[in-house]
Amino acid sequence: MTDSEKLDILLQKTEKLDTKLNTIEQEVSNINLVLENEIRVNIQRVAEGHLDLARNPHEAVKPSNELEMLSLKVTMHDSEIREIKQKIS
Repeated sequence: MTDSEKLDILLQKTEKLDTKLNTIEQEVSNINLVLENEIRVNIQRVAEGHLDLARNPHEAVKPSNELEMLSLKVTMHDSEIREIKQKIS
């Protein structure tokens, strides 16, 4: 095998690694967005709900649970729309 062939093989491998690294970086960015925009917000909502339970159990059981569920669904849909837009562009 000539030096030129070895160099070509090495360049191909480097390009493959670069492509994989770009894919991994994009996936990490997506994960970070989900963490920031969904998981942290949802954890905060759950924590606030627990604070309400500790304060007054009768008030915590009000229909606000439905509102929280709707809010969680909207957050999930926003994330899905962002993901679809990202795939399209």
